Amino acid sequence: HKADVVAWLCGTDPAACAVGSRSPHLWRRTPSSARVAGTAAFAQRVQEDARHASVIAQELNSGLLVKDASTKFKKSVANVVEQLSTLRVGRATTGMLDRVQVEYYGAPTPLNQLASISTPTASQLIVDVYDKSCIGDVERALLQSDLGMTPSNDGSVIRLNVPQLTAERRKELAKTASSIGEDGKVALRNVRRDAVDKIKKMQKEGLSEDESRTSQENLQKALKKAETEVEDAVEKRAKEIKTI
Repeated sequence: HKADVVAWLCGTDPAACAVGSRSPHLWRRTPSSARVAGTAAFAQRVQEDARHASVIAQELNSGLLVKDASTKFKKSVANVVEQLSTLRVGRATTGMLDRVQVEYYGAPTPLNQLASISTPTASQLIVDVYDKSCIGDVERALLQSDLGMTPSNDGSVIRLNVPQLTAERRKELAKTASSIGEDGKVALRNVRRDAVDKIKKMQKEGLSEDESRTSQENLQKALKKAETEVEDAVEKRAKEIKTI
C-alpha cells in the first residue's frame, strides 16, 4: 500500500496517510528530501536496535564469563586440596594410596579399584585385595611407589606401617603446604586477571560501565571466597602435619 510506503519513508503513522492513499500520484508528489529523511530515520532506528541488542549480548556474556571464572576458581581450590593430601604426615589415611597404579592383566589400574583400604590405627594401613591372585602385583606396585613404606604381605592382606616423622621433617612439610597454598592463590589471581581483561574489552565493545563494575565486583567476591578456602585447607593440613 502506497500510504504504508510513505509512512515508512517519512516515519509517520500509516493512518495519517489514508487520505493521500486515494491519489495514484501521491508517491510521485512526495518530495525526494522527505523520502531521504524517512530512509535515514529508519536506518538510525535499525542502528539503535542493533546497538541495544549488542549491549544485551555483552551483558549476557559478562555474566557467563563470571560464572566460568567461578568454576575455574573451584577447580583451582580442588587442585590445592588434592596436592595437600599427598603430603605424608605420619598419620595413616586411605588417600595416601590414591596415586598407586597396579598392572592388572596388563592394564594400569588404580589400587582403590582393586582393593578395600582401611586404617585400623593412626599408623597403619591395611590393603585387602579383592582378587587374591593379584596380591603379588599389588605388593610390587606399593614397593615401586614413592610412598617410602615397605609392604608386609601375609597372603591375605597387605599391611603398611606409616613411619613417624621427625620434628625437622614436619617443619619442612608445613612449609611445603604453605607453598602449595601460595601457588594456588597465584592461579586464582591469574584467572581473575584474565576475566577482568575480557570484561574491560567488552566495555569497549558496548558493555555499560555499571555492568562492567558489577561483573568485576562479583569476580572479586568469588576470588576472596576461593582464597579463604585455600587458606583454610592449608591451615588444616599444617595442623595435621604438626600434630604428633
